[in-house]
Amino acid sequence: MVDGHIHIERGGYTLEWIGRFADEGLEHGLDEIWLLEHCYRFREFVPMYDSVCAYSGYVNQWFHRQAGVLGLDDYLRLIHEARKSAFPIKIKFGLEICYFKEFEALVSGLTKDRGFDFVLGSVHFVDDFAFDHKAGHWDGMDVDRIYQKYFETSLELIQSGIYDGIAHPDCIKLFGHTPTFSLDGYYEAMAQALSGQNMYAEQSSGINRRCPDTAELGMNKDLLRCMKKHNIKIITVSDAHCPEDVGWKIPELNRLIAEA
Repeated sequence: MVDGHIHIERGGYTLEWIGRFADEGLEHGLDEIWLLEHCYRFREFVPMYDSVCAYSGYVNQWFHRQAGVLGLDDYLRLIHEARKSAFPIKIKFGLEICYFKEFEALVSGLTKDRGFDFVLGSVHFVDDFAFDHKAGHWDGMDVDRIYQKYFETSLELIQSGIYDGIAHPDCIKLFGHTPTFSLDGYYEAMAQALSGQNMYAEQSSGINRRCPDTAELGMNKDLLRCMKKHNIKIITVSDAHCPEDVGWKIPELNRLIAEA
């Protein structure tokens, strides 16, 4: 079993900290874990977020508490040290990168041939709206337009050719909002695009862990079936942000994939 999305941001860049994730993964019967960082942690990516910070005072305050605290070379040094060390299970290292079309060249330049095992693209902003921060931020928003733009942006992410996989591909659902139109066309387009780029999609328990009353576990069943129809590689992930959440509901995610 694999947990392919685990954030290490809450601890220092030490082998002891990495070992805690490895030990937790072993305890949950995992064969490998994929560790990563949000790109905004690194100074090199900070310019991508100027417009989202200008859009929302809340996001601006959050961002400047969290962002730009490290340089990308700090992370690369940790990866180099970890690869020389022995851990009880296989570990991969990558980056989760928020997708902004106008910054494709910046992202490609910062990540290509830098030695990452995987580069993961994610959509967290729709026209600068941070849809996944607080449910109350949706008040007065046009749900149909947000959904449409979310999936259009996801398709642009996939077609960019920069990423190995797409994170939590329907996380727009986390607070329980649903559009008035069918998403089947977007699901089909997303699966076809992933196939064309040979990318994987995440089957994530993270949204359900965060919003158990409004978000189903893993991908929507119709989206999951579409992924399987097009033979998209599906990676189970917890989106853990601490060792204790590593492996969360991974067996259940695998069952849902098998049953789809």
